[in-house]
Amino acid sequence: MAETKLKRLAAALRAFPARPGTQFMEVCGTHTVAIRRAGIHKLLPDGVKLVSGPGCPVCVSPDRLIDEAAALARQGVVITSFGDMLRVPGSRTSLDRERAAGADVRAVYSPLDALAVAAATGKETVFLAVGFETTAPAIAAAALKARERKIANFSLLTALRLVPPALKALISSNIELAGFLLPGHVSAIIGKPAYEFLAARGLPGVIAGFDPEAILTSLLLLLEMHEKGVRRIVNNYPGVVRDEGNERSRAVLAEVFAPADAEWRGLGVIPRSGLELRPAYAGLDARRRFRIVTEEAPPRRGCRCGDVLRGRIDPPACPLFNKACRPDSPVGPCMVSAEGSCSAWVLYE
Repeated sequence: MAETKLKRLAAALRAFPARPGTQFMEVCGTHTVAIRRAGIHKLLPDGVKLVSGPGCPVCVSPDRLIDEAAALARQGVVITSFGDMLRVPGSRTSLDRERAAGADVRAVYSPLDALAVAAATGKETVFLAVGFETTAPAIAAAALKARERKIANFSLLTALRLVPPALKALISSNIELAGFLLPGHVSAIIGKPAYEFLAARGLPGVIAGFDPEAILTSLLLLLEMHEKGVRRIVNNYPGVVRDEGNERSRAVLAEVFAPADAEWRGLGVIPRSGLELRPAYAGLDARRRFRIVTEEAPPRRGCRCGDVLRGRIDPPACPLFNKACRPDSPVGPCMVSAEGSCSAWVLYE
């Protein structure tokens, strides 16, 4: 029965009478992987294209973050991080290379694991606070726990980013987009109203789940709205996403972090698109706690990860794609992360 329904949805998508030149963006890296793994990109009607967006936190983290973490590791600080950050290249090194050279770099599953490392070792321990609204509440909770337990040797090197400001920047520079497949997990925190600016600019959006049925139905909703001139935000993931989002998680975030201007790889500095620790939590800010000296990063020749993240090009248009830059030897972060567009194109094309 489920297979029959999927075939029916796939046929409906393939046969949809779409306008030529229709271009939608799937914002989330998990959607990118799911779409290519299931072959959904091959079912799009003629004239319709899906492009990837900046919804991979590893991919949008600037070189400077890795350079700062590597500099701290060389000072003898214990660096803890989600595992997919370890292979991301900075301007001259990566955390994997620093670990191979003897630095204490540890992959952890959560910021609370990093807090446990600090408590167990008694050494200065820094957690790379990377992610979007999905992971930020857990990081805020770890900050609260560190202060509650008076763990004085724990701090955060923050690179948290907010999705809506990045989308605002994108639609200001990319007039070809006709709508958005919106991230499910981020939306579970921020809710549907966070995207109303898209509808106000004449762009429909659908909050989608990640299985093939959810993606197919969401794409059909986008196409129908685009065809009929309907400009609104639809929550097509109601089992996980409440329209109003998660107020409790947002309250924890607001307690610990404040919006700040932030650099995104490929998008530059976007106003109020990042999160920084509030003054009450300044003691947990690794940039204030340590003297971090890094050299200015040289340009990464040939890598067009930034253009991929903006939906300007598909990964094969990068001259390094699957040549000098491959999953086993990545040059850019879009090839490093399991959610990176370049990696998904290689693995599932």
